[in-house]
Order: sequence, then C-alpha cells, then structure tokens
Amino acid sequence: MSTEATKISADSLPDKSIALEATSEPWPSPARAWYAVFVFALALMINFLDRGIISLLVRPIKESLSLSDIQMSLVMGFAFACFYVILGFPIARMADYKNRRTILCVGVAIWSVMTAVCGLAQNFWQLFLCRVGVGSGEACSGPSTYSMLADLFPRDKLPRAIAVLNFGFYAGNGLAYMIGGAITQMFDSTSVSLPIIGVTMNGWRLVFVVVGLPGLIVAAMLMTVREPKRRGLISANTNDSMKPLPIKEVVAFIRENRATYLPMFIGLGIQVVMTIGAASWAYAFYDRVFKWSAGKFGLVMGLLSFTVMPIGTLLGSMLAERFARAGRDDANLRVVLIGKILAIPFGVLFPFMPTLFLAVAVSTISLFFISLTPAPLNAAFQIITPNQMRGQVTAIYMFVFNVIGVGLGPTIVAVFTNYVFRDEQLIGYSLALTGLILGPLGTIAIWRAMKPYGRSVAEAKAWS
Repeated sequence: MSTEATKISADSLPDKSIALEATSEPWPSPARAWYAVFVFALALMINFLDRGIISLLVRPIKESLSLSDIQMSLVMGFAFACFYVILGFPIARMADYKNRRTILCVGVAIWSVMTAVCGLAQNFWQLFLCRVGVGSGEACSGPSTYSMLADLFPRDKLPRAIAVLNFGFYAGNGLAYMIGGAITQMFDSTSVSLPIIGVTMNGWRLVFVVVGLPGLIVAAMLMTVREPKRRGLISANTNDSMKPLPIKEVVAFIRENRATYLPMFIGLGIQVVMTIGAASWAYAFYDRVFKWSAGKFGLVMGLLSFTVMPIGTLLGSMLAERFARAGRDDANLRVVLIGKILAIPFGVLFPFMPTLFLAVAVSTISLFFISLTPAPLNAAFQIITPNQMRGQVTAIYMFVFNVIGVGLGPTIVAVFTNYVFRDEQLIGYSLALTGLILGPLGTIAIWRAMKPYGRSVAEAKAWS
C-alpha cells in the first residue's frame, strides 16, 4: 500500500509490538463510493426480500405442509440462523483479508438460489433445510459490506452511507410485503408442473421462485464494484499487512474493550429479538384479529417501509452527525438510546388498539422511532474496530442479529401465544408482552454502553 503511515501506540492491544496504521491515502471518489452503496443496497434489498417473504406466507405454508406455529417460527427464525453458528465467523475472518467483493457476490448467488429452492419443499424438514441454505449465503453479506463501507467513507460520513444502505433493507421488507401479498393472491389458483422432479408449483411455492432468482442479477452487478483499499490496518511487524491476525489477538482486543462491546451487543440482541419477533408475526396478528387480507396488508406495510422508515433512518444518521459536530464522541449511541426510548411505549400499545386504523398508526410511530437506530448502531461498531477485525466483529454482530434475534424472536412470540395465553387469537398479547419485557432491558444496555463507547471513539480517532 503506497501510504504515509503513522505508527500509533495501541494501548488496548495486548501485544505492544502491534501498532495501528493511519493512512494519508485519499478516500475513493464520491461517485465510486456512492455507486458501491447503491449496489450494496440492492444486495441488501434482495437479502431481506428473500428472508422476509416467508412472514406473509405463514397461513398457506401451514395449511399446505400441516405445520404448527412453533414449527413455522423455527422455519422463519432458527433455521435461517443455524448456519451462522457453524461458518459465520470463518467467513467473516476471510473478509478481513480476502477480496470482500467476491465473497459478497458468491453469497448473494447462493442465497438467491436457495430461496427459489424453498418452493420445492414438501415437508417441514425440507423447508427447514432450504432456509438453512438461505442463511448460508447471507452469512457472507454483513462482514464484507460493512467492512468495505468503512474503507469508502470517512468516519463523519459513515452513518449517512449506512443510512442510505439501509434503504435497501426497507425496500426489501417493503417488497416482501407488497410482492408477497400480490403474488400470493395472483398465483393462488395458478399451477405449474415441473416434469423432471414431479413437483406442482402454485401459490406460496411460486412466490419463492419469483423473489429468489432475480438475486442472480444483483450478484453479477457486484462484480462491477471495485474493492477499496483497507484503512486503519494493524501492523504486526510483518511485510504482509493483510496477513490474517491470530484469533487470540482479536479475542484479546475485544476482551480489553469489553466495557464497550458487551453492552452494545446485548442491546443489539434484545432489540432484534423484539423487532424480528414483531415483524415475523405482524401479518398473523392483523389476519387473526382484524381479518386483513395479505394483499391489503402487504400494500400498506410495503408503502410504510418505502416511506416512513427510510425517513427515520436518514434522520437518525443526520442527528448522529449533528451530535458528532457538537463534539460528542458518543453521538451514535446517543441517537440509538433516543430512538429506543421513544419507540417502546408505542410498540407495546399497538396490539390493544380497538380499530385497524389505530393499530397501524400506533405501530407506524413505533417503527419510525426504532428506524432512527440502525445506521448509528452499525456505524458505531465499525468506527471503534480496526480494519483487520471489522469482519470478525461484524460476524459477532450478525451472529447476535441472526442467531439470537432472528433465531429467538419469532419463537418467543410463539411460545407466549401457545403456552402463556394458550389462544392463537391472543397473539397481540404476546407481541405486547415481548415489547414490555425486552424494550426496557435493551435500553438499559445501550445506556450502559454510552460512556465507554465515547472513550473508544476518542481512542480510535488516532488511527482511522
């Protein structure tokens, strides 16, 4: 790397021979950086479209395969998260020294094909394994994407870049609602027989195929994105600056900074369990309580995902930038704390609204406030982590998100419904109880993280 590198003392690292490099090499051009964000956002859109479409297909899948709520919760959550337990960290470790663009491209192709294959499932275990396959591809996404973003944008611009990236998240969820509802109704009476494997495709099966295969186009587009040069590298007295760091050094760094990382990960996990649980069972709630059709629900929720939530995300990033300009090193977590505090009461109350309109309105307010948080929280982890650890720290982030959040979120709501309230019609009570218990706990965790996080940001300014 052709740079002027300044060796910075790394007091938080256990091996004092290791130093951090602050490079003076110019940042990539805005056009190149924002083009990468655009393509990453498309990949993220496909990611959440493929993973989220199943929440709109709960009823037809249950009826077709004779599944219980618990089995559906495992297919929606735990099956998707299984792969992260086994290979999520090794893939992220590769992203810390291999070509991140290629890793992301292969991942998009794998999860797109496996989403389409979900339409061939004939029983619970086949569908479960297909969802494991979807998770196997998506394990490549987070570590590669966020590591590259941190090398494309300076620290003060990173929250906004992640906010724009998150438009792909909301677009994916929006399309999952809109396309899922529309196509489910469109294909309800349409059948396509596959002569070689003898499977008749209709309804929910065709939905998986239609939303899965376009991801191959996005995988091809990723090959047009240039791999950015890495910044904030750790130098371990070796000529190979991209030599993978020993795992013990990564573990030691995180342990030395556990006062920052631990409450952040706890707060993230609690928030994701709550939000994924609510998102997974949202349509089931509106279907059972208000008899809302999949098409109408998908249209309304899709429009909200395209409008209200992106506005909240952009506002959250702008608020974080404003706090940072005011000299607050804890700017990102300060925004996360504000968003969580404002979202909790509305998230708990919406299931008790007497009318459909009020339920949607109160739920939308909660979603708006919680949408302030993703961009600052993602940026917070990248800012305080050296380059050769970013993929691995992001892997922990994705593990918490997918294994704890996606894995447990749908199941916790289902357990409350089946074993506490013992009535599928009382699913709203389960959603409210989940928010009432977990919301305050997650808020306390983020509050505990703010002061040590501010110190970590101050230290990171020397080497990023």
